[in-house]
Amino acid sequence: MFYKIAKDFDGILTNFLPYATATQRKEWNCLDPIWKESTLEAGRSFRSFSFDPLPATLFLDFTRIGNRSNYEDIYFTKRRSLNALVLAECASNSGEFIDDIINGIFSICEESAWQLPAHNSYIRDTPCLSLPDATDPVLDLFSCETGALLATIHYLLEDKLNAISPFITKRIRNELQQRIYTPYLSKHFWWMGNGDEPMCNWTIWCTQNVLLSVFLLPNDPDFMKQIFLKACESTDYFLKDYGQDGCCDEGAQYYRHSGLCLFNTIEILNAITNNYFINVYKNEKIRNMATYIMNVHIHDKYYTNFADCSPVAGRAGVREYLFAKRINTPAMMQFAAQDFHASNDLILASEINLYYRLQNAFTVTEIKNYLTEEELIHPDIYYSSVGLFIARDSKYCLAVKAGDNGDSHNHNDTGSFTIYKDGNPFIIDVGVETYCQKTFSPRRYEIWTMQSAYHNLPTINGIMQDPGTSYSATNVDVSLSDDDCHIRMDIASAYPKEAGVQTYQRLVTFNKESSITIDDSFKLDSNEDGQVVISLMTYEKPRVIHCGNLTDCITMIQIGNLGTISILTEIDLTIEEIRITDARLQTAWEHEIYRMLIIPKESLFKLQINE
Repeated sequence: MFYKIAKDFDGILTNFLPYATATQRKEWNCLDPIWKESTLEAGRSFRSFSFDPLPATLFLDFTRIGNRSNYEDIYFTKRRSLNALVLAECASNSGEFIDDIINGIFSICEESAWQLPAHNSYIRDTPCLSLPDATDPVLDLFSCETGALLATIHYLLEDKLNAISPFITKRIRNELQQRIYTPYLSKHFWWMGNGDEPMCNWTIWCTQNVLLSVFLLPNDPDFMKQIFLKACESTDYFLKDYGQDGCCDEGAQYYRHSGLCLFNTIEILNAITNNYFINVYKNEKIRNMATYIMNVHIHDKYYTNFADCSPVAGRAGVREYLFAKRINTPAMMQFAAQDFHASNDLILASEINLYYRLQNAFTVTEIKNYLTEEELIHPDIYYSSVGLFIARDSKYCLAVKAGDNGDSHNHNDTGSFTIYKDGNPFIIDVGVETYCQKTFSPRRYEIWTMQSAYHNLPTINGIMQDPGTSYSATNVDVSLSDDDCHIRMDIASAYPKEAGVQTYQRLVTFNKESSITIDDSFKLDSNEDGQVVISLMTYEKPRVIHCGNLTDCITMIQIGNLGTISILTEIDLTIEEIRITDARLQTAWEHEIYRMLIIPKESLFKLQINE
């Protein structure tokens, strides 16, 4: 679609001129005063900031000891600090931040490489090289992010920087030429796409930032045309892996790097072609991709999560709002505005993409004024492309993951489910730990959070699910209605042959305003010797409050102060406490979590949660 539109375009490509530069004071002076005050405070906190070098030995930490954070902490702090200084200078026009900005620009230009150590390879899924080749740049997510950062600085501060020395902006242009432009056109990196190979958020995230790095600066028309066509081709490769329903198989957290990067890519393409791409906003798939984030939102900070996505997937804000505005969807605009107001990060202080922060600055007033008192209604939905089922009533939000174990950022979670009650986590998906060398390696599924035994799933004869698209749910049947919803599937195919399971039927029934029921029935190759152990993960501590037959309830379990789970079949039960020590997991779970290990005494298991 995009490449065809680009090929048909016979006009002149223009520069991308999204917002006022620092010398266009009328627009900057009209910005939200609280935003300006906070921005100046943040900028002043980085006055005389020491832009630390990134030594080779720190780069080596990834291949030597598998550590990513030692290098990345310095790398990202430098960029966030520079962002803060640039925006403070734009907001104040005082000149007091310029010297620190120049130091930041030169520090980044002097780095041997802009790619992260964990991305330092030229071929997909091959081991990372221990050190970068400064003569042969790798275009990864963050080299492209860095290119966009420097281009945005050039766009905003060109006149101010040239007043000190023309060699500052000349240095930026030279580094962009060597590190972004030349490798982009002369080499093929896997994320660019070349046919049927699966793409992910990398494709559109990198493409967006390459477009920013090129079209925010004056460049040769023929060169811009080459970039334009290649970017549109990559956008099509990205879109091919989405179903018509627009579901992001990487989860809500990665929507911010996929769906929202698609939005900004379209905005850039549309702007540089004088609205030639405006009609793509009418495309059903793109509209569905936009509203996905609203549909998977549960309440407040929580989102339906699976794969590497955290249940605390980040607040919606300006980009979601602007995407919703483009597709004329007031409900999503309202959702984005409400979440923006719930955030305590008015200036996006933790964001490394300077363009996003600029976009935020010029939209804060509008999004603040859009907020309404109307209740936001999230729809029930089934995303067949990924197998994601979501249904709600006045108390509960139920999500079930069918599909397969071949998702991008996959966890072995086919058939798992989560339940939130009154917006609080009741039965959970843990998420993922801090990324390390093992995370994206053949040893990925040695990590506990990736394993089916730490999702709400059975372990069969000691065997967990396996990764890959062939390990999937079969015979999936879904019904959604105003009163009753269900999803039924057989998850036996998600397990390897060694598990010895012939069928494992899971039926999840949601009688709204009444009950949620999980019905499992299974047949093993050897029912006499086989064993099924069902894991249930909770955030609040489970406590058995009844054992024995009481109106068909064999076991009743209290989950913190949230409510009870009734087990309607005979079981053996043990409860494990799991301490949360990983920094990334701690952003979602502030205290320990729990795993219930349930052994059914028959070839069936029934769990019920009543209102």
